[in-house]
Amino acid sequence: MSSSVRLSLAGGLLFIAVALGFLVLNKDRPVVQPQNAPAPPPLMVNYVVAAHPLPAGTLARDEDFATRSVASADLPSGAIVDSAENKAGLRGSLIRDYLNTGDAVTSAAVLRPRDRGFLASVLAPGMRAVSIAVDAVSGVSGLVWPGDHVDVVLTHEIEHANVAHRALSETVLSNIRVIGIDQEIVQGANGATAGKVARTVTLQVLPEQVEQVTVAEHLGKLTLAIRSAVEPDVISPGSSTFGGDVSPALSRASAGTTMKVIEGGKETDWSFRTGDSRGR
Repeated sequence: MSSSVRLSLAGGLLFIAVALGFLVLNKDRPVVQPQNAPAPPPLMVNYVVAAHPLPAGTLARDEDFATRSVASADLPSGAIVDSAENKAGLRGSLIRDYLNTGDAVTSAAVLRPRDRGFLASVLAPGMRAVSIAVDAVSGVSGLVWPGDHVDVVLTHEIEHANVAHRALSETVLSNIRVIGIDQEIVQGANGATAGKVARTVTLQVLPEQVEQVTVAEHLGKLTLAIRSAVEPDVISPGSSTFGGDVSPALSRASAGTTMKVIEGGKETDWSFRTGDSRGR
């Protein structure tokens, strides 16, 4: 046998011996399985839910809504996704069906202010909508919202009355529901914000009250007084306040003076009031 053949056989035997030794050394070691990549977390979505029970017919406010987070695959059908634009669109919307706390707010559950027939749906049966002009003061600094209940107060002057009774303020309508601010029947939707100074306020009134509001606007200035949210739904009796009821100085000024006039054997008392040229 040649030397080259012997070298080849020796090399082969050496390789086999090394391989067998490696197998013997590693036979008790655990087999390492390849690690799978962790599954990505599910995509989460925030959607709008009722923050508390909302009866049908409610004019919704910001505080009526909350948000809930779920995996996108578990998003309720028709649920409104939480976003600044969607929240603004819900502000002042009409709740069509009763929503319990935590119920998803869906497009079918609300009637938005710009939806067809919104105003007619907001009005209670037999009621009318009438708008009045307001400013920063008479409109309660922009803090009145649809759904609030207000008293409508008329302030005007009575000509030829004595000074104590010339200025008069009286409640002409009581416990009236506000259903709109400006030209949008909403509480600040589409970019409007709390505190915005309103120009007009739309009220829900009885048919005969439409005429009362119209005449009252002609007589003087109308001011809104917001009623407490927890106040019972009752009509307060109308009241009137004269300038003399507020200012003691006006009362004293209107008292004037009394003069005794003697004509022959007849005595007559004449009273003179400030601002009144006639005596009696």
